[in-house]
Formats: sequence, C-alpha cells, structure tokens
Amino acid sequence: MSGMDRRGFLKGAAGVAAGAAVFTIAGTKTSGKVFGANERLNIGVAGLRGRGRSHISAYADMPNVEITWMVDPDTRLLEGRNCNTTTDLREALADADLDAISVASPNHWHSASVILAAQAGKHCFVEKPVSHDMYEGRVALAAAKKYGVVVQHGTQRRSDPRYAGVINAIRSGKYGRLVVSHGFACKPRDGIGFTRPTTPPEWLDWEQWRGHAVLDRHHWEKYVHYDWHWFWETGNGEMNNQGTHQLDVAFWALDEDQTHPSRVMCLGGRFAWEDHGVTPNSQFAVAEYPNGQYVFFNVRNANHDGYEHQVENRFYFEDGGKIIGDTYIDKNGAERRVEPEPHNLHPGGNWGSFINACRANDPSLSNAGMEVAHLSTLLGHTMNNSYRIGKREPFNAQAGRFGDNDWANQEFQKFHEIMRDGVGVPEDGGEYIVGPWLTLDPQTERFVGEHAEAANQLVKNPRMPGFEIPTPETV
Repeated sequence: MSGMDRRGFLKGAAGVAAGAAVFTIAGTKTSGKVFGANERLNIGVAGLRGRGRSHISAYADMPNVEITWMVDPDTRLLEGRNCNTTTDLREALADADLDAISVASPNHWHSASVILAAQAGKHCFVEKPVSHDMYEGRVALAAAKKYGVVVQHGTQRRSDPRYAGVINAIRSGKYGRLVVSHGFACKPRDGIGFTRPTTPPEWLDWEQWRGHAVLDRHHWEKYVHYDWHWFWETGNGEMNNQGTHQLDVAFWALDEDQTHPSRVMCLGGRFAWEDHGVTPNSQFAVAEYPNGQYVFFNVRNANHDGYEHQVENRFYFEDGGKIIGDTYIDKNGAERRVEPEPHNLHPGGNWGSFINACRANDPSLSNAGMEVAHLSTLLGHTMNNSYRIGKREPFNAQAGRFGDNDWANQEFQKFHEIMRDGVGVPEDGGEYIVGPWLTLDPQTERFVGEHAEAANQLVKNPRMPGFEIPTPETV
C-alpha cells in the first residue's frame, strides 16, 4: 500500500468484531460488477442522523437494492437495525459482498470515505461538500479515476431537469454573454452558545467520530451531532454547507472550459452572536475566472427584522439582462419566463441515477461525478481561505476593495447595507475581516504570488496520527 502508512491508518479498525476481515486498501477490488436488472445491489449507509435518514429512505424504496451495513459512531443509532452495524467505516468496506457506500457523515470524513471506498473497489455516494480541504479533494479525485468507481456528489440540483435546462439555456448564449453567476446561501440560524467541557459518553465512539480532525475531546458536545459545521477542524461554515449547492450551480453556469478561478477574495465576519462557533455567519466573496466571468457569493445567517431569506442563484449578462428565479429581465426591465434548453441528464434523479451507474459499473453515468464535485467545492474552499487569512478592518462601505469592478462594488454595497441596517453592525467601532486577493495555480491547485505562503497553509488540514491519506500520485 504505497504512499500510506497502512498499519497506522488501519489502527482505528483494530477493534472490529472478531473474525472480520481487514480489507487491503490498494489493489484488491471487490466490486466492479455489472448487474442485471434483477440482481441485488448491496449498499451501506454511513451517518444515520439528519441527511442519512434521507439516504436510508431513498434506498429502502428501490427494487433490488438492500442496505446491508449501517455505520455510525453513535452506537444508540445502531440498535435494532436489521443489517450489519459498526462504528468503523472500514469494517463495512472489508465486506466483499458490499457494492457501494452512501456517506452522510460530517465534512471531515467525506473525502476520506471516497478514498477508502475507491481503494476497496466500492462505489460511493457522498454528501456535500465532497472535500473538507483542497488537497484531500484532489486525492479523492485521483482515487476515483485510478480505481474506476462511481462517485456521485450530493448536489441534487445536478439531477434536476429544471436546473439543467436553465444552465443549458445560459450556456447556449440565448440571453447573451454571462458575466456574473451569483449564489446566495442566506438562511437564518442562531448562535450555538457555550458548553462546559465534559468527557464523551459511552455511547459515542469518539475516536471514529473525530477521525483525522485535531480536536479537544472534552468539548465533544459542541461538535456532536450538528454544530461541527461551525468549526474549521470539522466543517466549512455555511459557504461549503448549504452554500455548496448554490456554488455548484454558479460554477455550472460558467463557460464549459472554465475550471479553476484565477483569483478570489472574501470578507465578512461572525456578527451578533457570542458563542463557541468560529466560522463566519456573513460573507461576500468574489472569484474571477480566466475568461473574465465571475462567481459572487453571499452568506447571511444572522437573523434580524426584515430578514430576506435567499437560497438561490442569479445570473447577470453583459448587455444588462439578468435571470432571477424563472424570469429573464432584459436591460429595459421587460420580463419573460426563462425557456430551458434540452438537457442530457441521466435518469433516476439524485439517488436513482447513482444506483443505475453502480449497476452499469460506469462512472460516466453519474450526474454529479467526482471531477465537477471537486471543482465546485474547491471554489468554496478558496473563498474561505481568503477569509481565514484576512485582517480586521473598519466596518464601512470602503472595505470591499474591488477596483473598477462595478458589478462587485454594487453587490458589496447591498451586502454592507444589510449588515449595517439589518444586523446592526455599527460603522463606529464595527469590524470586517477582509481577506486578500489570492491567485491560484490551476495545475498544482496551490496559491501563488502575494499571500501564497499563508494561504497554502490552509490547502491541507492537519490530521491525527493513524488517519493520514496518501498523495494523489500514490493513492
């Protein structure tokens, strides 16, 4: 098993049930089968709360699909299950009869799950975001390609005919040249408060929940089962939580030859809340692509009187036209319904298309494969990385330094007014965290130029001993 301390990585699996086989990660594919219509496909579900319930319900309604493993470090969730259960994903993957794994665990386990599944020859449905940092997404992509497994990202809009039709209409040029693809992940949330340190309970396999994340075990209640989203060690904030869906659509609408942003910046803050949380609850970010197209992104979680709930995408064109919802508004204000173009989605929706791809053993049948998943998720990581190395600056309308980019200036002014007049951040004494412009090398997926040294420290998260991952070359 080149490039990885296999003995160390499997150390966490030492407590598996007596007689269970420990799988060989590299070179022993146990899947790759092409199924007939009446042959059973065996699937495991990892992560049984929240989104995991949707996984279980979806597969339970499918003919000739059986959930044979359930995986969760919360042992209470394993009680009474009519299938094999474990707290350790690697035990399930060691089962030669398992064909695929469906992952709804916290973010910091997503790419590791794809990598382990690929090395075991298992197909993998993985919830968004497909990666917790830029580097592990790159490794997961290399693993999916090397082992030829199906990966489907949990960005279900990629399996939605309406979204696909609108994107095809934008890319066709019928509304002119797209300049700005703008995503919004603006839904109200609350702060998470404070909790005194305690020892993890007996029902929680803390080592498996934590995985590679470098955490203080005594603050486990601030992570389990949801608030891990708001810590960089385990989550990615709202940008790559709810925002992953809208970032993916924003990226999807760009010209097809655009892969990596050439430069990005982000500003914002964690306003109005006093709590343990770390990630920002308000962000405005800009990514510029080599062809001159832009992705803008807004996060607004701090609730207030008059709050505008926006979980959507908007598209702005060179001649002044725009698409908001299902409506095209031309430069003169005239409105007409958007006319979707034909799409080429694979049938079955979010879950069925994955199962169909697994049955055919054909990664090309995934509607949200590993490559597009990596690129759209990477976009959010680059924006967050700018924010994370930002500096505190006075809260005012000049904080967004966008030069002569009138599009960005206009959108930032809207964001700033909401922060000032809605959230109530004072212009006298308030502060933004303002990230620098970062330049990205698309070949290495590392930052170059000014601020590169600081930004590259965030490309790859530190990992706990025993949970290392290989390099893209040795996966």
